[in-house]
Amino acid sequence: LSRVISPRALIMSPKTMLQKMLLVLLSFFIVTWIIFIIPQNSIKPWPLLNLSTFLPHWNTTMKSSFPKTPVSPRKSPTETELRIQEIMAKLDQQIPPRPFTHVNTTTSASHSTATILNPQHTYCMGDQLDVLLEARDHLGHRKQYGGDFLRARMFSPALQAGAAGKVTDFNNGNYRVTFTLFWEGWVTLSVLLIHPSEGASALWRARNQGYDKIIFTGKFVNVTSHVFTECGLTPMSRGELCEYLDNRDQEAFYCVKPPHMPCEALTHMSSRNRNISYLTDQEKALFHSYNVGVEMLKHFKPINVSRCKGKETMKEKCQVGMKVPVPGGYTSRGRWIPTFCNQIQLDSNKISSCLKRKLIYLLGDSTLRQWVYYIPRVVKTLKFFDLHETGVFKKHVLLDAERHTQIQWKKHSHPFVTQQLYSQIDNNYMSREIDRLPGDKNTAIVITFGQHFRPFPFDIFLRRAISVRKAIERLFLRSPTTKVIIKTENIREMHIDTERFGDFHGYIQYLAMKDIFEDLNVGIIDAWDMTIAYGTSNVHPPDRVIGSQINMFLNYIC
Repeated sequence: LSRVISPRALIMSPKTMLQKMLLVLLSFFIVTWIIFIIPQNSIKPWPLLNLSTFLPHWNTTMKSSFPKTPVSPRKSPTETELRIQEIMAKLDQQIPPRPFTHVNTTTSASHSTATILNPQHTYCMGDQLDVLLEARDHLGHRKQYGGDFLRARMFSPALQAGAAGKVTDFNNGNYRVTFTLFWEGWVTLSVLLIHPSEGASALWRARNQGYDKIIFTGKFVNVTSHVFTECGLTPMSRGELCEYLDNRDQEAFYCVKPPHMPCEALTHMSSRNRNISYLTDQEKALFHSYNVGVEMLKHFKPINVSRCKGKETMKEKCQVGMKVPVPGGYTSRGRWIPTFCNQIQLDSNKISSCLKRKLIYLLGDSTLRQWVYYIPRVVKTLKFFDLHETGVFKKHVLLDAERHTQIQWKKHSHPFVTQQLYSQIDNNYMSREIDRLPGDKNTAIVITFGQHFRPFPFDIFLRRAISVRKAIERLFLRSPTTKVIIKTENIREMHIDTERFGDFHGYIQYLAMKDIFEDLNVGIIDAWDMTIAYGTSNVHPPDRVIGSQINMFLNYIC
């Protein structure tokens, strides 16, 4: 059906024409505002769309039906996430994938050659001795790339002396190993091939491939009943989940929610190894005990170091903020002697005087809990205060009411790896613990973490280190006189589960830790350097090492 419109109907009244003109003018202004104003005050959307990170996340969180709540736009990376990405990209370049077809093509300690550069008839205390290593494979062919995980040490058993060496990788199969001759007498040189570059590359790939090498089990309690469920650092795919999220630092932990129990009912946690590996059978052969920690200088004879005439340089007293070189010290007669500062050996009376009115907070793992067991054997007035908690991972408190001294150890939060059941009550991340402390000139904080992070992708460790650094910065704003000490992690048993707990993972964490905290006004106790010098290979070093760490700490705060 058609409709005929008369000519009269096409004639507009003045009022209608004015309305039309105003409408056109308003439309013009709106279009102009969209074209010229918005781009100047907004961020263009395309650079923020990172499909490489967005799409995998979408695929892993997609359900069988659309989500009931609207999906919020993807946020731009935070400062912490950008820093993590930067460090991970740098490490991926430094530990690239290596071709690996057969064990014969990997680095061989027996076929590699070592030569002393510029040998001398007489070596003096303080001299530097350099060894050139030329890596070869089991067929005698020269390696064309670096990346071997080496450990250098010099020692004199009769003098109870030892020091770490410094390894420089030229990334072409050649290495320079530098030893500083700190003491007089006969000295033995050692370089251990811990893992060939192919093994290091495999470990780095396997580490960052999955979060499930450890199974966490949470205990939920409701009056007289309790239920155990699976927990982890990433969301489990099945069932309703409890999310324990620190919104500020974006650190999270998850548990499968038990039926008829609230998420707040979580009281304890334990863990065990999952029967899983991301290494091939061929790669696993590289980590058999006879392939780990093989001596590369076994044909070297000890060298004699003389006390030549020379001027000894005066060193400043050890204090926070000092840069720690590599090596940062050596052992002599069983004592640790720093190379960068003057350390006083404190007896029990001086230690007791130093600790007067001190509040000391030890935050970390069981290598720092060793301090709490060692100190009361030296300072008899410090006694344990019973907080009615159980287990070795409870909070430990030492008190001396007369001298107003308190020393407290508290474990770090997730991930904490142990088969023993430990409490989740009052379980805070280290950054939150630091934020709770007002701080003053008589307050000292010691921080260590690393051993429990080795089985997990490296970004977990980086996020924790960055969040702790930010907490220390906040602490220094409100209390710049508070002393903060970073104790690095130490080496441990060489022939353990390498994929989960090996020292390769610890060494990467050790380097990252030093880099992240480098420009802060903190004291460093280089436990990695120290345990190599002492020649200890135990996750819990012996008392002589613990005593040296504590003496270094007291020199920093007294």
